[in-house]
Amino acid sequence: MIRLPAFRPRLLEMYGEYTAARLRADILSGITVGILALPLAIAFAIASGMTPESGIYTAIIAGFIISALGGSRVQIGGPTGAFIVIVYGIVVNYGVANLLICTLMAGVMLLAMGLLRMGTWIRFIPVSVISGFTKGIAVLILLSQFKDFLGLTTEKLPAEFFAQIKVLWHALHTISWPTVGLSLACLILILTWPKKWRVVPSPIVALVFGTLAVTILGLPVETIGSKFGGIPQSLPGFAFPELSLETLRHLVSPAIAIALLGAIESLLSATVADNMIDDRHNPNQELIAQGIANIVAPLFGGFCATGAIARTSTNVRMGAFGPLAGIVHALTLLVVILVAAPLAKHVPLAALSAILVVVAWNMGEWSQFTEMRRYTMNYRAILIATFVLTVAFDLTVAVEVGMVMAALFFITRVSSLTDIVDDGPDTIAGDRVRSYELFGSLFFGSANRIEPLLERADPADPARVIVLDMQKALNVDTTGLDILETLRRKMKKNGKTLIITGAGPQPLSLFKRSGFADKLGSDHLLPHRASGIARAREIAGGVSDAGE
Repeated sequence: MIRLPAFRPRLLEMYGEYTAARLRADILSGITVGILALPLAIAFAIASGMTPESGIYTAIIAGFIISALGGSRVQIGGPTGAFIVIVYGIVVNYGVANLLICTLMAGVMLLAMGLLRMGTWIRFIPVSVISGFTKGIAVLILLSQFKDFLGLTTEKLPAEFFAQIKVLWHALHTISWPTVGLSLACLILILTWPKKWRVVPSPIVALVFGTLAVTILGLPVETIGSKFGGIPQSLPGFAFPELSLETLRHLVSPAIAIALLGAIESLLSATVADNMIDDRHNPNQELIAQGIANIVAPLFGGFCATGAIARTSTNVRMGAFGPLAGIVHALTLLVVILVAAPLAKHVPLAALSAILVVVAWNMGEWSQFTEMRRYTMNYRAILIATFVLTVAFDLTVAVEVGMVMAALFFITRVSSLTDIVDDGPDTIAGDRVRSYELFGSLFFGSANRIEPLLERADPADPARVIVLDMQKALNVDTTGLDILETLRRKMKKNGKTLIITGAGPQPLSLFKRSGFADKLGSDHLLPHRASGIARAREIAGGVSDAGE
């Protein structure tokens, strides 16, 4: 019977710990993070092929739910750069309505993962796979920003990497130098904004600077108003996307990609926050909150969301104590859209593009490429393969291949650590008794290690009894059990005997549950090697129970 996790949001657990000072800290931090989230939410939405307000709606609704119901003290949720590539591909190939359905499906998957206690399973994904696809996503985000950063005049960019390069190459002659100048100015401003003034986030500074430059100088650049007509000064309405069974089957794969990436990034973000505040998040509760957020957000004009590492880190640095900071962050965005939405039409896309370029560059952590020589060849192969496949194909294929490679390398490594040592002829019975010691794990990847014993089971071999000591065997799987049964059966057929000694709790439990222990016999399944050798000498000396 599956035992569901207790529904224990951190907000409820910490409710009694709030003081006036802690409440004030959460309010101030939430306002700051809300201001930071505004340009990011707009930029992520536009880069994903969505409208600016959809990014803000996502940040408000998902951000509120993730903080209110999540398993982390300081997690900030909302749209993130990691989703840009996936979301843009879905929008181009299937349309916005099907993106909302994908997000709903992903939310259900995340909710199920949390309820089934799969939060800790995400930690099984190798760092090399995560690092590879993160760098691949960063490259794709950088490529997607060439159009707005350079002011190119093109049709909507295709979703595929090589097709994007072709379109951008043919559009280079349409470059807008005022746009390039504004993009570079905003980029330099973000990168050089003094740390002592970081209480005002640099993306906000770039946004305000770019907007003033366009308004005062009248620069001929594209803005939110010229492209989208501005941002509505109202709350989002409820609308359930129209479902079609015909399209649903095509949306399963992208929905899995959204759910997988959402789970990975949210739990990574929560782990980063834990390290910063010396805390421990509840991964299953966090997935439950992420699932609910991704179910509700698309019903009110939003799209997929997850834990945002940069905004969560900012929340911690600003002194946040608990989940109320994330709730205040969402309410701050709500106030902004209700009060200042008309001003957004003057925001230049060049400023938003500069913000995303910095986000993508920081996401890539490119120094790891220069440090790769310090890691194993397996690690490098997995990282590079995942990186290349993410860029050239898509995230789902990249993760699948990366996980398969990691599994194969792991199987090879564990198999190499498994060995069977021949102790040679017995000091008393000679070649009639042969003893062996099994080290490591006897599983499907190392079952061939038993082959030397199978040769001893042949009638022509002088050995009448084989003693297999498993004191140093870590575990046995069903394939390992099958090869042991084959050895026992072959030896019995040829009038020989197999004795196993020192089996630990896991192998012994498997032997008993499978019936192998009964077939072997209690006098041939002994706890100590010495008693096994003594029994073998007794059998080899002519006792009639050999082969029982």
